[in-house]
Amino acid sequence: MTKTETLIEAGLGLAALAALGTYFLYGKKNEPNREKISGWMLKLKGEVLEKVEEVKALNEQEYYNIVDEVAGRYALLRKVGVEELNRLTMDLKGAWAHLGKELMR
Repeated sequence: MTKTETLIEAGLGLAALAALGTYFLYGKKNEPNREKISGWMLKLKGEVLEKVEEVKALNEQEYYNIVDEVAGRYALLRKVGVEELNRLTMDLKGAWAHLGKELMR
């Protein structure tokens, strides 16, 4: 792989991460709830973002697997409510539609 191809891939990856992070925190659906976000929710989203960054060719199934893996670890924590975790997991999985569009650009 040439240096130019590597830089292009890195740029696309960073753009996708920025789009995903923006969607998670500033999407219209998340705006009223932003003040209520617990620390664990931000940590979970951050871990998902880190794992997404590690994947070279992200597809929908791989993204869902990452979300499920990270959410599974948080399900073991006592301070995390099952209902909140399920809602956040569904929101993260729903973000694929937005992320997929950004990756196709």
